[in-house]
Amino acid sequence: MPSDKSQYRGYEIRLRQEWSNWCAHIHPTRDDLPMLALSPLRTLSQSRKEALAAAKHNIDEALGDVKQDVA
Repeated sequence: MPSDKSQYRGYEIRLRQEWSNWCAHIHPTRDDLPMLALSPLRTLSQSRKEALAAAKHNIDEALGDVKQDVA
């Protein structure tokens, strides 16, 4: 199965293709960062790019940096 890794805000994001979709596993690279107890299926996406964006959003959300849209 194809996979790749990237870094974002102190986390390692491991993308892996599952069947015809992509999922992301998120792991902290430092002890001072919270563990993200998220199922990789939460980031199940049809493309690698979408899975990476979902993983980054999950990290931002866990660190309290999600921007709220104002209508």
